[in-house]
Amino acid sequence: MSHTHNQWIAQTRTWIREVVIGLQFCPFAAQPFQQDRIRYMILEPSPLQTVLEAVIREAYHLDREPETETTLLILPNAYADFMDYLDMLNLCEQLLIDQGYEGIYQIASFHPQYQFADTQPDDAANYTNRSPHAMLHLIREESITRVLEHYPDPELIPERNRTLARQKGLVAMMALRQACLSGQ
Repeated sequence: MSHTHNQWIAQTRTWIREVVIGLQFCPFAAQPFQQDRIRYMILEPSPLQTVLEAVIREAYHLDREPETETTLLILPNAYADFMDYLDMLNLCEQLLIDQGYEGIYQIASFHPQYQFADTQPDDAANYTNRSPHAMLHLIREESITRVLEHYPDPELIPERNRTLARQKGLVAMMALRQACLSGQ
């Protein structure tokens, strides 16, 4: 693995630790992170065909390797345009369905320019899904179901996260993400 690949993974791990877990955006991230059960895969270059093949390859990997809880496909130099990313994401989600993985795996989406449909670009709430690099997160649906059975009011998680990000404010959320990129 190249030095640059190690940097991208380190930035992603810092973001997970400081933002996703640190701000409690995801109730099921801490345990697999602490147990080192997250697989980090760098896709570079990342043309559409490569990404689609990687999504299925990672679904196969998760099928065969139950000790791997989840996979992050990191696309550091691709899909800078958020709309292009969303187009690619839709194709990946459809591919999982077409390959019989509906209800088994789902993809969570993270992007440096992430923007929820009902927000403005400078809304701090977007930082709940703004990652250091474009990413596709393959998640075992059974794991989500298992954790959420013991989590009070799971349907309120997205709104709680948006509210927290807005309370912290845009400048704080931008600085937190930038610190992940800087290695601080």
